[in-house]
Amino acid sequence: MSDLEGPVERAAERVARGSAAETDTERRRRRAQFLRELHEAKALRERVQPRRARAARMRQAMRMRTFRW
Repeated sequence: MSDLEGPVERAAERVARGSAAETDTERRRRRAQFLRELHEAKALRERVQPRRARAARMRQAMRMRTFRW
């Protein structure tokens, strides 16, 4: 599967295969890839904009402290 293939083509390929387990496995693989890229993007932002990243961490910490379970 190439990186240039769109979601419609991938969906059509999944339907053609018809395997729910394979679809679930593929979904988990895509989700893991997305989370890896998200983490990488956040790390890059922290390196490029340390002051803004620190402010974002402080806001998140404040939200967590004031959150009621």
